[in-house]
Amino acid sequence: MRLASIVRRALVTTGALALLSLNAPAATCDILLNEILSAPARDWNGDGVVSARDDEWIEIWNGGGSTVDLAGYLVSDADSTIRFAFSGTLGPDEHRLVYGIQAVDWQRANGRSVAGLSLNNSGDTVRLWHIVGPDTVLVDAYAYKSHEGANDRSSGREPDGGPWALFDGLDPYTGSLDPGPTGCAPSPGDPNLCHATRAETVTWGRLKSIYR
Repeated sequence: MRLASIVRRALVTTGALALLSLNAPAATCDILLNEILSAPARDWNGDGVVSARDDEWIEIWNGGGSTVDLAGYLVSDADSTIRFAFSGTLGPDEHRLVYGIQAVDWQRANGRSVAGLSLNNSGDTVRLWHIVGPDTVLVDAYAYKSHEGANDRSSGREPDGGPWALFDGLDPYTGSLDPGPTGCAPSPGDPNLCHATRAETVTWGRLKSIYR
């Protein structure tokens, strides 16, 4: 299906999505939400400007064994307002990022109100939808809490596709709410390997500098 057709259907579908239950069960799907950052305090998109709107980001991940056409995959927030429509393809174990600025560009191109991804720092729900024939199916969703929405903290599955965790390495969390702190930094576009053990070649000079 051409992107223009997907966009038109997305605009028509927006009102219908708002009528769905906030607790609607997600369908089984290889494409999943994988990491979310709602309160950027640095230039995450690399355009030279720190923007609370443009530097927000959402990452999706393909956990299946085949390439998936992303036409028809849509992202919304808690009130089910469509914020962005994906396009292109996503191969097995690949990640795709959408920044707030990309959502802004999509909204302008489609005559929508410009709000970016509109992720609330005090907590919000991100939903991933898929248009399948005449139906719009909820394939994944995550409701993050206010402590997950602090500056430069992300909520992500760890490992990819696994349980949700808090990546607070850039702004340590000392509270007791779940998900608790991991001490790991956000990893946009990369695998979430917070606690993975990875072999690394280290020189003797570096070892001495670490332990002296």
